Amino acid sequence: MPGTDANDVSGLLTRFEGYLRHERGLSENTVRAYRGDLLHLATRQLGIDDVEDAGGPDVDDAFATVTIADLRAWLAAMAEAGLSRTTLARRGAAVRSFYAWARRIGAIPEDPAARLGSARPASTLPEVLAAADVVTLLDVARARCDDGDPIRLRDWAAAELLYATGMRVGELVGVDVGDIDLAERLVRVMGKGGKERVVPFGVPAADAVRLWLEGGRPALLASHSDGALLLGRRGHRADQRQVREAIHALCRAAGIADVAPHALRHTAATHLLTGGSDLRSVQEVLGHASLTTTQRYTHVSAERLRATYQLAHPRA
Repeated sequence: MPGTDANDVSGLLTRFEGYLRHERGLSENTVRAYRGDLLHLATRQLGIDDVEDAGGPDVDDAFATVTIADLRAWLAAMAEAGLSRTTLARRGAAVRSFYAWARRIGAIPEDPAARLGSARPASTLPEVLAAADVVTLLDVARARCDDGDPIRLRDWAAAELLYATGMRVGELVGVDVGDIDLAERLVRVMGKGGKERVVPFGVPAADAVRLWLEGGRPALLASHSDGALLLGRRGHRADQRQVREAIHALCRAAGIADVAPHALRHTAATHLLTGGSDLRSVQEVLGHASLTTTQRYTHVSAERLRATYQLAHPRA
């Protein structure tokens, strides 16, 4: 197995992280999650509480000694401990990806995960806001801008764009001013795996972005500011935490269910389908690699239709 420098827990794992970032284009959150999953496996294999105690070479050796039986026992132990199906599915995906890569580069002679079954994540319907709640949320976001605070203008623009385009929060904070075409009402989005897409948005979002660009963003610009569309109070590119906090604050101010920004993505997709958009179009808007991922929103629409039917139909 390859050696490590003094700061590496595992030289092989460090190389794998580079592969995930630069060749597969996975997000930092996914890379960190996979790293944690694999270190969890190493601690079990080494029989220790903290993998940092083992040092790099021992961890690499632990990865090399893993068998299919070890992997099955590891997953079974976590299932018995009550870990969610989603976590088990991700950890299974992490080890399958890791060992397939390690075998391909010749770091291990055999792939112990090749015959490892994949746990299906729990099938839960995404959280979706009612149309009336979205209107209330965005109306409150706009009304809060009356005091001229540039951060409130930014938060209104962020909320409008999240709902109008179905973007992920990480995609939104990556948007630059040059990616926005207000005349055509289009935004260029860099999605997962470095895949670019162009998404339309409506007049309300265009109005919010225009006011932010004209009256909010200039007030926050600093010498160190880059071309980011959304800025923080000190002129740096806004980060995901700031957008999440903004949406939570808007939910509280609007008196609606406190939801994460990702719920606006789910809501946009569901409302598009409910309004008559076809699955392929929604898939393009959301940037899903697989149509299967988009299809779950049809279940949300069906659940809402069923609830309405049961309330309204005299023979429901």
